[in-house]
Amino acid sequence: MKYLVAGLGNVGQKYENSRHNIGFMILDALAKASSVVFTDKCYGAIASLKLKNKCLFLLKPSTYMNLSGNAIRYWLQKENIYSENLLILVDDLSLPFGSLRLKTKGSDGGHNGLKNIQYTLRTKYYNRLRFGIGNNFPSGCQINYVLDNFTKEEKKHLSERIEKAIEIVYSFCLSGSEITMNLFNK
Repeated sequence: MKYLVAGLGNVGQKYENSRHNIGFMILDALAKASSVVFTDKCYGAIASLKLKNKCLFLLKPSTYMNLSGNAIRYWLQKENIYSENLLILVDDLSLPFGSLRLKTKGSDGGHNGLKNIQYTLRTKYYNRLRFGIGNNFPSGCQINYVLDNFTKEEKKHLSERIEKAIEIVYSFCLSGSEITMNLFNK
């Protein structure tokens, strides 16, 4: 069975360590732990790995955050992956830093990357792992906040939270969304 795990983020060194790029960070850590390397392909950097009898395609779209849906649709179609086997890794302002929530459907929550995915796939029924980045910013400064790097205090806990996110990705692919939500959404 095939899975597409897409981390949302923006390409380029300028954004590399920003809160908005947590999806890329999780995939980079997962690829490193699995000893696989990303290669630049159509619509993004892609890596693949075997997990028991599953084939996971890891995608870091090169379309920038707000057009991520194009890359995701392309790779779903190219690899004939069912939409229920799609998992989006995304930052979430509404969750405290480091909180992780797996959802199988929902609104875009004001996230432009998710908004584009919903528009492109024509559904709100797709799996997403929301990684809390908090909302500790003054009114009107949301863009600066998400594009800024994690604080020194957040960085102390970032690796551990990324490891937990990887556990959730593995569980999703091996056990499905319901079991994974029951195990990790607490």
